[in-house]
Amino acid sequence: LGEWQGLGRGSLVYADGSIGEMRPVGEPCPPVPSCAPPDAVVWPQAVGQVQELAKLCHRHRVPMVPFGTGTGLEGGVNAVQGGVCFDLSRMAAITELSLEDFSVAVEPGVTRKALNSHLRDTGLWFPVDPGADASLCGMAATGASGTNAVRYGTMRPNVLNLRVVLPDGRLLHTAGPGRQPRKRAAGYDLTSLFVGSEGTLGFLTQATLRLHPVPEAVAATTAAFPSVRAAVACTVQVLQAAVPVARIEFLDEVMVGACSRYSGLELPLTPMLLLELHGSRHGLTEQQRQTEEIVQLNGGSGLAWAEEAEERGRLWAMRHNAWYAALALRPGCQGYSTDVCVPISRLPDVVVETKQDLQDSGLTGPMVGHVGDGNFHCLLIFDTTDPAEAQRVHAFTQRLGRRALVAGGTCTGEHGVGLGKRALLREELGQEGLDTLRSIKAALDPHNLMNPGKVV
Repeated sequence: LGEWQGLGRGSLVYADGSIGEMRPVGEPCPPVPSCAPPDAVVWPQAVGQVQELAKLCHRHRVPMVPFGTGTGLEGGVNAVQGGVCFDLSRMAAITELSLEDFSVAVEPGVTRKALNSHLRDTGLWFPVDPGADASLCGMAATGASGTNAVRYGTMRPNVLNLRVVLPDGRLLHTAGPGRQPRKRAAGYDLTSLFVGSEGTLGFLTQATLRLHPVPEAVAATTAAFPSVRAAVACTVQVLQAAVPVARIEFLDEVMVGACSRYSGLELPLTPMLLLELHGSRHGLTEQQRQTEEIVQLNGGSGLAWAEEAEERGRLWAMRHNAWYAALALRPGCQGYSTDVCVPISRLPDVVVETKQDLQDSGLTGPMVGHVGDGNFHCLLIFDTTDPAEAQRVHAFTQRLGRRALVAGGTCTGEHGVGLGKRALLREELGQEGLDTLRSIKAALDPHNLMNPGKVV
């Protein structure tokens, strides 16, 4: 307390005791301290236990923070007001699998890889792939996306129903108990309301998911391009040609070099696309021909199709290890990954402008993205002990978010808002939109106990 004496008007004391300063709206400010632990952690093993614990916290006005696997990138599980962390990883049941209805129900402890392992002999799979082996309920809570979204969609259209424990312990089934229709027009879309709510409205204790048939044939390839603009323009043209591509991933030359060294692959040090096609064996041949023509029209080269699972696995392991490859560029430094999503027509310009911004800022920020749906990431590797560099990183992320908004896009395609992008969310939705979000939050959580300080 002695450290706080004499602080002037406008000073802030964060939950961890560190001191900050209030600034006018719109003025860049340093990020909230990264470590904000809860006062207690509980490990419920059944939905009834979640309800009882929620009722207890609600009665005593104690903040509650849901936790899945902790892979959120915007500080979504930081307990900035203390309280109780609900670690739901021990609720790991897979139930209600219906092969005829292409659906399954999973609890929060079930991860993406665990579900697909469970489905291995059924001819079905769950395709939403954010890279990390994340909790599926956590993926619903954050509105996750990933490499397959261009064909199979994000989490939002792939969630049919949610079992939610509300802040006061009541149990809600967003589409009604036991229901899993492929479409519905009955009332407000409560399922979509909770998808992407980032733990601010309730605990997602079960998700009923849409499954998809495993494709008969799959082929993947890499294509090297003379420039960033050529690679991204090729993506746009592949989509415009209606090639039913499943994945289109972009890596700039910095990311390609890092991945090449980290994964032991010999790749040309130029901007690159990693493409994957799904379909019948007959249809795949025509799709490959179309893709090759468009790649060549944009100056691309080096296509060699991999159809065996092991070979394709090596390519995608290289892509999924991009984060670790980026960290290896500057040993001893830490990383911050930020993302935006823009309309496909604006993607080439926004990517090129962002690349120039990185160079002008003197930052190490390899770029990678699910460009098939207009989403890309900058993996910023910096020295956290250097305040000037940390401030340049923060300023860059704010410029990137606003660049996406000017282009008609969103400040986050899949990482969520959490702590880091609350100001950008206000700019994206406008005051009326933000007030509407706050009204919904107040209706469901009037005492602001669910993951307080996040999103709104």
